[in-house]
Amino acid sequence: QVQLVESGGGLVQPGGSLRLSCAASGNIFNIYIMGWYRQAPGKQRELVATITSGGSTNYADPVKGRFTASRDNAKNTVYLQMNSLKPEDTAVYYCNADMSVRMLGIKRNNYWGQGTQVTVSS
Repeated sequence: QVQLVESGGGLVQPGGSLRLSCAASGNIFNIYIMGWYRQAPGKQRELVATITSGGSTNYADPVKGRFTASRDNAKNTVYLQMNSLKPEDTAVYYCNADMSVRMLGIKRNNYWGQGTQVTVSS
């Protein structure tokens, strides 16, 4: 069974920092793009950042210059360093991975973590 498990969410004051982690586990053959999405109450899920296996990154405009995505391919883990947090960053943050897994052969699919809450408030 393949899983993505996030950690690192919590409550932080405006201007503060948090670091999210997401570890993929299971019968993984290869991980292509990993990313972070978020969903605020009453809003659709939106892209935050993506990172390829080679380290190329892409960021949504609202987080550019404040958030940094990185990954450790040896650990099948992606990180999101969030600095200068704002109240509008409050959301459930989801990890996403485009992976090939060993399941009666090699099958490529898109996987989601369970989400971790980030609350930015004074």
